[in-house]
Amino acid sequence: WHQLDHLPEQFSLDGVLFGQRWVCTPECRRARVAVSPQLQPSHYMTLYLIRDADVLPAFAGLAQRLRRADRFFAHRQAHLSGPFELQDRWVSPRVKVSDTVLPFRPSQGIYVVVGPPVDGAAMIDRPGVAGAWSFADDGLGRHITVAFVDGDLTSTAQGLGQWCLENSHGLEWAGPLERLDTGSYDWFDRLTPQ
Repeated sequence: WHQLDHLPEQFSLDGVLFGQRWVCTPECRRARVAVSPQLQPSHYMTLYLIRDADVLPAFAGLAQRLRRADRFFAHRQAHLSGPFELQDRWVSPRVKVSDTVLPFRPSQGIYVVVGPPVDGAAMIDRPGVAGAWSFADDGLGRHITVAFVDGDLTSTAQGLGQWCLENSHGLEWAGPLERLDTGSYDWFDRLTPQ
């Protein structure tokens, strides 16, 4: 539903520049080093980049139209949502693109840190990290840092997890999420009986 219907429809809005969704597979869930009760049930993360706040009414209006047209997943629950302002961007010196286009560059997945601000410049020194972007909701004092992983997601997550535990306190979430590829949902096939 999200990859084949909902996400593409967002690009009909002038000002929606990017959209991507990632999944917290069982492997990703095991690799998390922090998770708050509020974010414990989170299974997916979606990132939309919009030009400016003027786009938000049209974005909300489209969501309402899709619900009325029965083109919305009724059981979807947002555990953390809202507009977060882009605070900073970093890119690894080994990556040959600018920090402004980093989300558009293919990656294996992301490593997300929610809570107090983290040092994104230090994150990009970790093996497997192409770069990072940080977002904030200053009203809530909550920051979200997204590291774009172009190395092996599992080993990169292990290194970032250890780094987070050594360098951050008060984390609400710290863990990897895997890239979703349209038409390839093989992470379901990797599920093992509990």
